Amino acid sequence: MSFGIDRGKDLDIAPGVVAISPEEFPPLPDAVADNPDAGRLDVRSWFPDPSLPFELEIGSGKGTFLVQQAALQPDVNFLGIEWAKEFFTYAADRIRRHRMTNVRMLHTDATEFMHWRLPDGCCRVVHLYFSDPWPKKRHHKRRVVQDRFLKDVHRILEPDGELRIVTDHMDYWGWMEEHFARWCAPDHTPRFERLPFERPESAGDGEVVGTNFERKYRREGRPFNAAILRRQPVEERDAEQESSRPGDQANQE
Repeated sequence: MSFGIDRGKDLDIAPGVVAISPEEFPPLPDAVADNPDAGRLDVRSWFPDPSLPFELEIGSGKGTFLVQQAALQPDVNFLGIEWAKEFFTYAADRIRRHRMTNVRMLHTDATEFMHWRLPDGCCRVVHLYFSDPWPKKRHHKRRVVQDRFLKDVHRILEPDGELRIVTDHMDYWGWMEEHFARWCAPDHTPRFERLPFERPESAGDGEVVGTNFERKYRREGRPFNAAILRRQPVEERDAEQESSRPGDQANQE
């Protein structure tokens, strides 16, 4: 399956310039068995100007959102993560051709990367647009939106940082709504505040975000649902209560 990608073209992912190289992304150290923080990486150092705000897109596809939005925000560093090798290669080559210095691409499992490699409070926005809905019940555990994912997002976001989500899949949206209701409840620790979705500046007329998937699904007449979850501060008392809970069962549904 070509996904509309021209296989006749020679694509260049530009390792160490656009694509994150193995030297920049070493294997997870054995020390994480005793210290979960041992694998944290200074991801800001992957960019020419590490002082700029950092945003993460999970499931970048062909890189359409990154190319459009990063051009309008040269004062923000964007990291796109894509698991499908074909899409990752296309997106990295596309960013290289646009000569964008504030966008990098990483080929890895985004949820595991967030859990083990990203330090606390490093990210201003997490973008999650049209992730795989995994519609079969036995595959629901593969969906990106899980309790462990939301816990990791809360940890890596800076104060008032945001998770921005869009989906076209109604069943997956219902699943998300259930998670949002718990994580935005006043007594939940940690918690988010739910806000209406705001279209990025790069979205075209009538678009929610303007990704390739959105444009394809719009032609098919599919409805879209979207939300923003804004990180709420963890009070000291709540943090102690959270840390005293036995075991991490965040990924169990």
